[in-house]
Amino acid sequence: MANIKSAIKRARQNTKRNALKSSQRALTRTAVKAVGSAIAAGDKQAASEAFKKAEKILDTMANKKVIHANKASRTKSHLNKKIKAL
Repeated sequence: MANIKSAIKRARQNTKRNALKSSQRALTRTAVKAVGSAIAAGDKQAASEAFKKAEKILDTMANKKVIHANKASRTKSHLNKKIKAL
């Protein structure tokens, strides 16, 4: 456990930040899984709608540094390629 005042504050901030980012990462994964399930069902219309929502969420999380920008771009690319293949 931290003994210095600034280290105690930093540990408290890290705990709060981790809780927030964990929920944001879960939101991102849920959006991506929704697109995946629509693709698996073979419904191109639903997959396109879900992809638009997921794309917005991925971009937002990349801007907030929750996920890396390259990961967001790669995920969008993979999903878009699968939708076009339907």
